[in-house]
Amino acid sequence: MWSAVIIGAVGCYLCKLAGLSLPERVLRDPRTRRIATWLPVALLATLAAIQTFTTGQHLALDARAAALGVAVVAVLLRAPFLLVVALAAATAALLRLVGR
Repeated sequence: MWSAVIIGAVGCYLCKLAGLSLPERVLRDPRTRRIATWLPVALLATLAAIQTFTTGQHLALDARAAALGVAVVAVLLRAPFLLVVALAAATAALLRLVGR
C-alpha cells in the first residue's frame, strides 16, 4: 500500500514540476486559460455523475439521481447553497424511506 502512496506522491510532484516548467507564452495563451478555468468544473461534474449513477461496476438509477435532479432545479431557481443541499438530502431520504 505504501508503495502506491509513494508512487502517487511522486507522480503528483512531477505533474506540478511539469506545470512550473511551462514557458510563459503557453500560460498566457487564451486557450490555456479557458481550459484551466473549465477543467475543475468538468472533473467535478464527472465525479458527481459517477457517484450518482453507478454502484460498483453497474449503472443505477435510485434516490441519488432524483436528489441530483432536485438539486439542479434548485440551483436553476437560484436557491441558496444550504437550501440546495437540504432539498437534495431530504429528497434522497424520503425516497429511500418510501422504497423500504
